[in-house]
Amino acid sequence: MSRTLTRTPAADRFWMPAEFEPHAGCWLLWPERPDNWRDGALPAQRALTKVATAIARFEPVTVGASASHFQFARRQLPAAIRVVEMSHDDCWMRDVGPTFVVNAGGERRGVDWIFNAWGGLNGGLYFPWAADDAVAQKVLEIEADARYRAPLVNEGGAVHVDGQGTALVTEQCLLNPNRNPNMSRAAIETALEHYLGVSRVIWLGAGVFNDETDGHIDELACFVAPGVVALTWCDNRRDPQYAISRDAEVRLRDARDARGRTLAIIKLPQPGPLYSTAAEARGVLASEYAQPRPARTRLAGSYVNFYIANGGIVMPLLDPRTDRIAANHLKRAFPGRKVVGVPTREILLGGGNIHCITQQVPATGGKREQPKK
Repeated sequence: MSRTLTRTPAADRFWMPAEFEPHAGCWLLWPERPDNWRDGALPAQRALTKVATAIARFEPVTVGASASHFQFARRQLPAAIRVVEMSHDDCWMRDVGPTFVVNAGGERRGVDWIFNAWGGLNGGLYFPWAADDAVAQKVLEIEADARYRAPLVNEGGAVHVDGQGTALVTEQCLLNPNRNPNMSRAAIETALEHYLGVSRVIWLGAGVFNDETDGHIDELACFVAPGVVALTWCDNRRDPQYAISRDAEVRLRDARDARGRTLAIIKLPQPGPLYSTAAEARGVLASEYAQPRPARTRLAGSYVNFYIANGGIVMPLLDPRTDRIAANHLKRAFPGRKVVGVPTREILLGGGNIHCITQQVPATGGKREQPKK
């Protein structure tokens, strides 16, 4: 049974490790809802199966599926992938699953954020979301890890860390009044310090243009190593992403991490711009409980939305004009890992990509160096 703890990770000397540190495995959720995924979610299920299969080359994978979809998911996924019955509202495990934390002795626990579907009744993407808000606790029960229930509306895709005391976030997301309207910027930063175990929060401005999660950091920028950040980049001055990326670059160059280092920047090209088609839009079931997905919607495509596995990088393939360029950048950034591309337009059509549908489970055991304050 998973214990619910009353202190904070920082008070207990736990912190969120970097994604590029060793994993015990990875969790995903099976896409199902027809008012978000076209054609009864079948194309998205095929895409997720490819993502899960690619990750399973490098580390154990678990997929949660609802009772009505369990047998179908089990048949579609390779036998080596564990499938568990788990109710949920949609498949964004990064945001609804636990954010794992570790200590110097190699123990692992999990943070369970309050989830309100990226805005609740003030711009949220679907209703209800109670099943999603329960996912983190269920994952922690299965993993037998103790649980911190954070008093903060937040999502895993809204934070990224270097494992050495530094967090990256965006103002567009974490300062949005549809998350924590009664908390100041300073109070939110303090909460992040307490629950991520960090001592430095670097605030970027807006996220990727038209990102429906209100600008998650995992679309815009992420740590690829201590002191090194990958950034979504756009050279077209007429594109709205141009100003966003340049503002982020300025902030990153002016910033110092928790150890006082300046940050090196790897620029990953923006694909597209990409738009949904009329045929893709027709396949989504209209519903009063989920946001509509009309044709010609600008999609928040980003190569930063990749997953770091134990021996590999699983990246989205989104645009033949830029896929190879992005892959080459990632190969140079991760020389010890194999870069594997997976076509994920179907995941993008639902509002996210590979990083959004995954949640890494840090490895236990061994000694870790605690971030310095």
